[in-house]
Amino acid sequence: MKAEARSRKPSHVAAIAFPRAADPDESLVGRIFLRDRLVVVASPDLTRPKADFAVPAVVRASDLTSAWDVVAPRGKSRITIEPVLRLTSLVMVRDAVRAGVGAARLPVSLVSHDLTAGKLVHWGDVDGPEIAIWTLYPSRRLLSARVSAFLDFLKQAFPSGIPEELAAFID
Repeated sequence: MKAEARSRKPSHVAAIAFPRAADPDESLVGRIFLRDRLVVVASPDLTRPKADFAVPAVVRASDLTSAWDVVAPRGKSRITIEPVLRLTSLVMVRDAVRAGVGAARLPVSLVSHDLTAGKLVHWGDVDGPEIAIWTLYPSRRLLSARVSAFLDFLKQAFPSGIPEELAAFID
């Protein structure tokens, strides 16, 4: 018996998306299931410089900024940066900051355990919009059992949609 390959367009696809400036798409339904925020962190061995001095920074490869605006208990300030390492993964950025390479802007969910354990220090919250993590799926009508189960899992795993809930899944 000869096996036949069949190509089917799945009707049960769900995606997790991090939209920046998404165009409205009437064929998709979306829901924010988690909100996060960026913070500036560094190794405890790295001292935050005074104004007008640049700090060594670990940045994403696509990050072309020269300073970070932060909100700290003492108020708003600007941290001038000198990128010393560009990486493509936030996990690699975090690991480089842990190793003392420089400071970085990272999501709270990725660094909350390190902040609590004293492996990293918090220099301030990035002054900017929050990060919204969405689920996108084809339609609410006739939702497949797989998509429905996935959405139910996300509701259970992230009931309040806060960064600490995501941090529970991250080392």
